[in-house]
Amino acid sequence: MARKVLITGGAGFIGSHLARALEARDHSVRVLDDFSSGKRANLADLEGRVEIVEGSVLDEATLERAMDGVEIVYHEAAIPSVPRSIAAPMASHQANATGTLNVLEVARRKSVRRVVYAGSSSAYGETPTLPKVETMATAPLSPYAVSKLAGEHYCQVYARAFGVETVVLRYFNVFGPRQDPNSQYAAVIPRFVTAALEGRRPVIFGDGTQSRDFCYIDNVIEANLLAADAREASGKVFNVACGRATDLNQVVKLIAGALNTPLDPTYETGRVGDVKHSLADISAARKILGYSAAISFEDGLQRTIEWYKRQRS
Repeated sequence: MARKVLITGGAGFIGSHLARALEARDHSVRVLDDFSSGKRANLADLEGRVEIVEGSVLDEATLERAMDGVEIVYHEAAIPSVPRSIAAPMASHQANATGTLNVLEVARRKSVRRVVYAGSSSAYGETPTLPKVETMATAPLSPYAVSKLAGEHYCQVYARAFGVETVVLRYFNVFGPRQDPNSQYAAVIPRFVTAALEGRRPVIFGDGTQSRDFCYIDNVIEANLLAADAREASGKVFNVACGRATDLNQVVKLIAGALNTPLDPTYETGRVGDVKHSLADISAARKILGYSAAISFEDGLQRTIEWYKRQRS
């Protein structure tokens, strides 16, 4: 069924993959992005097929325009970085918490049917219990985590108090093609892969035994598409991951094996706000959303490596 949708942060890594998937389903796709971290190049192959509104989620007039006639909002816009939030907590709060409140308030006024929110597994913090289950107490360790958790709470309140359908997807460590390896705040997999391709030693902050539930981008897109229509999902929070953890030393070994090149990481001091271990229970997403996490970490890593190799050639 064709529908009009808005993706905030639609020129970013996840948002641009979502735009492609929705456009392929013949939806009328509008992207809102201020291009502070999103890239026009991420949408280049969609030129003329998606509508782009340049502006910020902090500007209500721009949001009003962007949500005109929209049925579903996929809210991806954020400053997605723990280290950056440590350096500039106010900027993180404004983009992630205030920005989300603005999105929800305009969605309410515009009678948007559902808002699908990009939450973060950082909300769990360093609670020792694994796997992480949505009903667990949250214990954020960084301003980023607090700001994303505030957005979750606003989503739940808007569902209960105002009848705006909201679904929170708590992303674990998302990776895949088009993820920027060059930012100092870049995720580990693009940094490790590009270091290997360039003959550099990958840098690991900490001893490398810290583990993550890495989730390939196509799985995240699957969760978003399902969340738009899943009955009994409104007002709820769902982990989006693969349900298995891999430590960073193992990630380096897998990349070295895939590229048939030896990799000897450099180990540096661990970073403030980083969680030691992260692993998701994805049974709620399976049951209520119909989510399958069909692409394994290894398959996703291989696809990602092949994409970065093509970019270099």
